[in-house]
Amino acid sequence: MGSEVDIAENLAAVKARIAAAAQAAGRPAAAVSLVAVSKAHPAPRIGAALRAGHRIFGENRVQEAEAKWPDLKQAFAGTRLHLIGPLQRNKVRRAVSLFDVIETVDRPNLARSLAIEMEKSGCRPDCLIQVNTGEEPRKAGVLPAAADAFIASCRDEYGLPLKGLMCIPPINEEASLHFALLGEIAGRNGLEELSMGMSADYQKAVRFGATLVRVGTAVFGERQPFIAASA
Repeated sequence: MGSEVDIAENLAAVKARIAAAAQAAGRPAAAVSLVAVSKAHPAPRIGAALRAGHRIFGENRVQEAEAKWPDLKQAFAGTRLHLIGPLQRNKVRRAVSLFDVIETVDRPNLARSLAIEMEKSGCRPDCLIQVNTGEEPRKAGVLPAAADAFIASCRDEYGLPLKGLMCIPPINEEASLHFALLGEIAGRNGLEELSMGMSADYQKAVRFGATLVRVGTAVFGERQPFIAASA
């Protein structure tokens, strides 16, 4: 595992590459935010990124985030935590209370549960809809053909604080095609946030309009498997 200095240097390098990609695309660097993916990394390593000044992080699992983030968020003001993994309905209450952004809204019953919990709790994390741009059977996300109707439902029926879209392109296909498709769906629905691009392709995603890029390994190094604490 790398040192605190390594993590600070990694952050600076990734942000420099984001800025260069934005400049090449005629966009301001400030238009793109780095979501540092901290899943499977322990609190001390996350703390190194926080001490380096970074404030936007992504986690895949509610349970893992609960074990690490309440104390970190209290210690570092202005931190924003994104849920970037699938959300089960039985974890909606916990997700709404902990996360500032939920990027993986992908089905009506989840949208309904989120709306009910937000009304009940008064917490209203920003929401992004996950689009399965590759139409992969085992991947979460609304299909592109159903995206417009689902976006309308999230806004009009459920009243979610909907900000944009997220996608994870198939690993064996050209990512730019999927980034372009996500941008088209967002554009015709008036959505500004585009969460797309990971360690292997985030610079390309910036050229296609990403406003959020999700990068973990390039910041924190290789991950270790998360082991849940005993109940």
